[in-house]
Amino acid sequence: MYSAAMSTQERLIEATRELLWERGYVGTSPKAIQQHAGAGQGSMYHHFKGKPDLALAAIRRTAEELWAGAEEVLSGPGSPYERIEAYLRRERDVLRGCPVGRLTMDPDVIASDELRAPVDETLDRLRECLAGIVEEGKEQGLFASSLDGEEIAATILATVQGGYVLARASGSPAAFDSGVRGLLALLAPAPSGR
Repeated sequence: MYSAAMSTQERLIEATRELLWERGYVGTSPKAIQQHAGAGQGSMYHHFKGKPDLALAAIRRTAEELWAGAEEVLSGPGSPYERIEAYLRRERDVLRGCPVGRLTMDPDVIASDELRAPVDETLDRLRECLAGIVEEGKEQGLFASSLDGEEIAATILATVQGGYVLARASGSPAAFDSGVRGLLALLAPAPSGR
C-alpha cells in the first residue's frame, strides 16, 4: 500500500489520515493504524506518544494538504471570478467527502481544542483568502460593491461543504455540481454593456 522508501513514521501518519477519513477518530484504533501501516506497536509508540499525538500529526498533514491544493488554485492566473470558479470546479472525490470537513462532524475531534485547531485554522485561512479575492473582484468592478467579502467567502465554503453532504446523501456528485453552478451563476459578473 505504501512505498518501500516511506519511513515507518510516514506510514503511520498516512494510515491514520486514511482511517480518520473513513472511520472517524473513535473508529480509528491503534491496532487498525498499525495494521494499515504495516507497523508494530513498538514502532508506533517510538514515534508518537499515543493515538491523540498521531491523530494530531495526521490532521495537521491533511489540513496542510487541503490548504496547499486550494492555495495553488486560488493564487493562480485569472480574474477573481475565474479563480473562485477554478477552486469550486477543481477535481474532488465528492462522494468520499472533504477530509477536513468530515473532521468537523467528529465529536471527539471537535471536543479536543488541540485536534480541532488545525481544522479551524485551515478553514479560517480559506475564508480569508476567498474574502480577499472577492474584495479584489469588487475593486476591479467584477462583483457588486455591495457584496461583503467575508460573507461571500463563508457562502463559498458552505456551498462546498454542503455540496459534499448532499452528494454523499444522494450517492451522486450531481448535487455538489448543482450547488457549484448555482453559486457561480449568482457570482457571475454582468456582461459589459448592460
